Amino acid sequence: MLHQVDLTKKPFNLNEQDITWVQETLEGLTLEEKVGQLFCPVGMGDNAALIDMVKKYQPGGLMYRPGPANEIRSAHKAMQENSKIPMLLAANLENGGDGVATEGTYFGKQLQVAATNDPDMAYKLGTVACSEGRAVGLNWSFGPIVDINMNFRNPITNVRTFGDRPETVLDMGLAYMKAAHENGMAVSIKHFPGDGVDDRDQHLLTSINSLSTEEWDATFGHVYQTLIDEGANTVMVGHIMQPAYQRHFNPELKDEDLLPSSLSSEILQNLLREKMNFNGVIVSDATLMAGFTIAERRELAVPKAIAAGCDIFLFNRNFEEDLEYMLSGIRNGILTEERLNQAVTRILGLKASLRLHEQARTNTLVPDESALAVIGSEQHHQWAQACADQSVTLVKDTQQLLPVTPETHKRMLLVVLGDEEGSFSAGGTHKPFVEKLRTAGFEVTVHHPMDMQAMFMSVRDYVKQYDFALYFANYATASNKTDLRINYTPPYGGDIPWFIKELPTMFISVANPFHLQDVPRIPTFINAYSGNEYSLNAIVDKIQGKSEFKGTNPVDPFCGYWEARL
Repeated sequence: MLHQVDLTKKPFNLNEQDITWVQETLEGLTLEEKVGQLFCPVGMGDNAALIDMVKKYQPGGLMYRPGPANEIRSAHKAMQENSKIPMLLAANLENGGDGVATEGTYFGKQLQVAATNDPDMAYKLGTVACSEGRAVGLNWSFGPIVDINMNFRNPITNVRTFGDRPETVLDMGLAYMKAAHENGMAVSIKHFPGDGVDDRDQHLLTSINSLSTEEWDATFGHVYQTLIDEGANTVMVGHIMQPAYQRHFNPELKDEDLLPSSLSSEILQNLLREKMNFNGVIVSDATLMAGFTIAERRELAVPKAIAAGCDIFLFNRNFEEDLEYMLSGIRNGILTEERLNQAVTRILGLKASLRLHEQARTNTLVPDESALAVIGSEQHHQWAQACADQSVTLVKDTQQLLPVTPETHKRMLLVVLGDEEGSFSAGGTHKPFVEKLRTAGFEVTVHHPMDMQAMFMSVRDYVKQYDFALYFANYATASNKTDLRINYTPPYGGDIPWFIKELPTMFISVANPFHLQDVPRIPTFINAYSGNEYSLNAIVDKIQGKSEFKGTNPVDPFCGYWEARL
């Protein structure tokens, strides 16, 4: 069943003139141009090739990875100038303006924002992210993430969520969405029907939301329904099964017939469109993920995603090949022209609701260069520092070590865990942290786990060198990273905290908040959630007693282990 689009209702709210633009634009498109509107490729490679692609195929949207602000703005301007229809330009604006501009404000991970226990901080996150994104020409935020962190072992949700309590997730999500809308940005609430229940990564397999229909309604369903009712523009659907609802609508489904939600008409049409009355745009999560690709041959999966209920197909292995697969699906009857027209109507309706058709007439789709002044502005820095101050959380200090100062504990042994650099993760965070500690007056010795002389030194001689030990952990979430557990240096594990009964020991995590599962008996434990400069400043102040700890636990940092509380 096709659920008809009502452009006069949420989230479009179009007037008669806007609807006329949508209808006339749709009627003026060729079949190939309509199909082009279904796609949102990733903006990689040289701009000349991307411009040629836009001219030839007229994709509905584009997503760039972060780059220098002026270069991203120029690229966006070039894309819009070469597109027959204004484009949706998107980015993962989850943590701040750094989601699109390398010099953008890294405000903080969503879990850090939740640790302030203040929805106004989520509003500030949305304001920073979306005003800086808008300055370079964005009009679509792939955020906020409204997954619920039900499983502390999940390596993807983790600090990307607003925590493990549905009401907190909802309050923070609503505040972010309000800010986005005020800045002329559409949101994409994600990852429907909800990540964070199992402990696996949909980048690598089709993961499972195993809640019953009643459990889902009370948690994820409540969050999504409220955001939809309040005008969420788009929903991003993950490559995640929800067997309870899939079988609720289709009791005959066998285990082998269950599909990721991005290909499931039961989830897209029956649940999201019919039961939840979502009238806006449905976008698939990235279709390069194995959670999508292992479910069906790509030749069939491409048109089936739209036939099942997605309106926008995110990313491609090969754009021209996927375009041909979509056209072939129409010729073969997998995707009807009626369903194609419905999807494109919603896409054009979203563009009209963002006033892109009017901006195209006034040449304001991409702001002029003066708008870049908002990126990394003093106001945004002040808000980010306030967020860090209010979020850094003292989980426990059962040894009553704090505060530590250069006067009381001058000689510090610093043990660094994780903090590796990757394609989409910032490593090396301990380096500025060391400089801040030394500037504060501490004598910092960075531990080398393969120092054999230190490894076999007597306990008495080893501990008399230091006043305390500080573990600094930065195991950051990243696509295709299956685990955030602590891995000590082989073969001897020279960085294991063997000395907690010999030397006062503190542990600070600037990423994964669940390390107490691996170091349960460390008596002083601090979560900072984000490894940005603001958090590092706040940590150094707070461990010295210059500022009180104000953060509240947005998740259970003890991971259910009783001994971790000792």
